[in-house]
Amino acid sequence: MARTRNLLQDFLSTIADLRPTFSSSKDERSIEDLSTDLLKGEDETSQQRLGRLILGTYEELDDEEKKRFFRFLTDEMDLDSQQVITYAQAYQSKRDAATLAALLQSAEPIRQRYLRRLNQVEGATQVLVHMRADLLRFAKSDKSLKIADLDFSHLFTSWFNRGFLTIQPISWHTPANILAKIIKYEAVHAINDWDDLRSRLQPDDRRCYAFFHPAMPEEPLVFVEVALCRGIPSSIQNVLEERDSSLMHDEVDTAAFYSISNCQRGLQGISFGNSLIKQVVADLSKEIPTLKQFVTLSPLPGFAAWAKDNADDIADGALSDIAQAASSALRGGDQAALTSFNKVLKELAAHYLLEAKRPDGQPVDAVARFHLRNGACVHALHPLADLSDNGIKNSFGVMVNYAYDLADVASRHENYMSDHIVVARKQVANLTNSKSSSFFRVKD
Repeated sequence: MARTRNLLQDFLSTIADLRPTFSSSKDERSIEDLSTDLLKGEDETSQQRLGRLILGTYEELDDEEKKRFFRFLTDEMDLDSQQVITYAQAYQSKRDAATLAALLQSAEPIRQRYLRRLNQVEGATQVLVHMRADLLRFAKSDKSLKIADLDFSHLFTSWFNRGFLTIQPISWHTPANILAKIIKYEAVHAINDWDDLRSRLQPDDRRCYAFFHPAMPEEPLVFVEVALCRGIPSSIQNVLEERDSSLMHDEVDTAAFYSISNCQRGLQGISFGNSLIKQVVADLSKEIPTLKQFVTLSPLPGFAAWAKDNADDIADGALSDIAQAASSALRGGDQAALTSFNKVLKELAAHYLLEAKRPDGQPVDAVARFHLRNGACVHALHPLADLSDNGIKNSFGVMVNYAYDLADVASRHENYMSDHIVVARKQVANLTNSKSSSFFRVKD
């Protein structure tokens, strides 16, 4: 096994970071000067040459130089607010197309024109995505850089809209460079080696689908892993364990989405998962008519931290014992020690999902927000469902099924978006202290 892992690591190191490369051609100008010249020029050939120089120069910058570059974008390529006011007043007086065009142009930061010109260079899109990943990293400590990120986000929302994306099934026969990236980008349940990957892709009762963009044809943007089951799965161990045989299609009644991973840090905040799940549901429904249920088997990544900060009263003082049992399991002790807390863990998890809210009224759990926003229902809670180190550390081993009832997805989405209403099955709702709430609705 160790040899297999080393071979995998060596392979990943050779291909996982492949991206277009651009030469700076030893140009003596700084990236700031090159950027200024790019905006001045109108000749397409010179713009292409300058764009390649800028992208090549950027790839050679160290972190301090990158920070200085983003500071330049933020300060020197902003809009002229006084000019915007002037044109807005002009349009108020003279509402015609020419005046509106001038107002719209003045209201667009120079950064957007600059990024569009860079993106005219072949292969630039992928570099710009990596550039935004750097920007987001620096903006954590320098909040003012979020001004520049607004323009990256605005343009990426357009460039990466659903109309440009293609869905592709990922199978054991997919090219190895893409399979290696599936291993690298898996963010929920780590893929340890090629045998582990094979067990998720090769059996007839397993599926994987990914979105790609034509400007980044070998870079998955997001992918989802699906288990075809008889009945709703209640633990990730059962889903991931090796199987001697696969179910026949006529025995399958449930598609369980057990992992969804966003792959590009530079596309943070650009939502693909909703569209991917809906597309996969549509495709699987056509392929396997016996499918009646579409559910997830999802983590509760913030549950343990929230419980330690907020929920000792709800757990009737048992939280310290739960934490101790979880700590013992993480040290290699008996994971079944958590079994005695199954009931209280389910009650805590129900309260966490249905009643614990952010100031804006949405659930505190990020995964819950994603699925509920997409029209799902909180279907069931499962203690001891994820006994991995991360599962115990982050959620005391608890997982949740969100159900996508196709007839109700649209109305639930609308209710959540307008009033943040969470729909839950009665078995889950009855676990809460209040048994009813303006925050959630009960599904029989």
